[in-house]
Amino acid sequence: MIPDRDETVRIDEALAGQTLAAVVRHSLPGISWSSAKRIVIGRHVRLNDELCLDPARRVKAGDVVSIQRKPERVPSAFRDELPIRHLDDHLVVVEKPSGLNTVRHPAELHWKQARRRLAPTLQDRVQWAIAARFRRPLHELPRLRIVHRIDKETSGLVVFARSAWAERELGRQFRMHQVVRRYLALVSGPFAARTIRSFLVRDRGDGRRGSTSVPGLGKEAITHVEVAERLPGFTLLSCRLETGRTHQIRIHLAESGHPICGEKVYNHRPDGTTIPDSLGCPRLFLHASELGFVHPASGATLHWSMPLPDDLQAILSRLRGGSDPSPQAGASTVC
Repeated sequence: MIPDRDETVRIDEALAGQTLAAVVRHSLPGISWSSAKRIVIGRHVRLNDELCLDPARRVKAGDVVSIQRKPERVPSAFRDELPIRHLDDHLVVVEKPSGLNTVRHPAELHWKQARRRLAPTLQDRVQWAIAARFRRPLHELPRLRIVHRIDKETSGLVVFARSAWAERELGRQFRMHQVVRRYLALVSGPFAARTIRSFLVRDRGDGRRGSTSVPGLGKEAITHVEVAERLPGFTLLSCRLETGRTHQIRIHLAESGHPICGEKVYNHRPDGTTIPDSLGCPRLFLHASELGFVHPASGATLHWSMPLPDDLQAILSRLRGGSDPSPQAGASTVC
C-alpha cells in the first residue's frame, strides 16, 4: 500500500515508545501491520527529518515523523561501490561517501544483519565488502574496531582497526596527535590563515557544542587553518587537526564568523539569528582529504589523499566560472 497523502506526526506522550510501524498505522487508519512495515521499508518515512527504514525503531516524545506519498530515491552513497584504499590483517582504510554514518549508535549494536542492511553504516558496508572480497562469511572475519569517525554529511578517508594491537596502537597515535588529518572546507567571505585554539564543551548554553571561556572547563581543541584557494566571495580552506574533538572544525570556523557552507547546526550568531548560506550548498562542504599514520605492525609511514567528490567539485567549478578544477592544495602521493 502506498500513502495517498503526506502526513506529519509530532510524537506525544501517548505515542512515545511505539514503533515506527505503529505510528504509521496510527496515522493511516485501516492499514495492516504488513502494509505499515512496507511503507517504512519502501522509503516513505522520515524520522526527525532523516529517512528511516526500520519499522521497529522506537519513537520518543518530541520526535517528528513524516509519512511521504512519494518514496525517496536511493542515494549514491548506498549504490556505489565502496573504494577500499588499504587492507591488511591489522587495518583497513576506506573512502567514506557523504550520507553514511561512520558507526552504529550504541542502542543499535544488537541488530541482526537483515535489520542493519535497511540502514547500513560505513562500518557495516566495509565489513560486507571485505567478506565479499575474500568470499568468507561475516562471522569468520575479525570485527572492525573504531579508532576515529567523521560526521554523516562529511566525506573522506577513514581507518578502522582489524586487530586489538592495531586498535591500541592507532588509538595511541590519535591521542598523541601523531596522525595526519587534513580537511577541505568552503566558507563564505575572505579568511586569513590562522591557528584556532579553544576549550570545547558539550553545551555552550544553547544546547549545542561550542567553546567556553570558563577556566577549567572543556577539552582543548586546536585547528591549523591554511588558505587553499581564494574564490569570488568564498575561501577554500585546508584545515589540519591537531586534536580531534567532536565537530571541532565546524565549531571553530563558525565561531570565527565563517560557518562552513551547507552548515545547518553551527550557523547562528550570538544573538540567535541565522547566518544565511548564500551558496545554497546541498550538504556540508567538509571533506577529509588526507590521512596519515605509522602502521602499527610494520612501522611504515602511510599516507593517503582523496580528491573532492563530484558534488563538491561541481560547486568549486561553478565558483571558478566553469573552468577546469585546479590541483588541490595539500595533495600528496597516494600510498
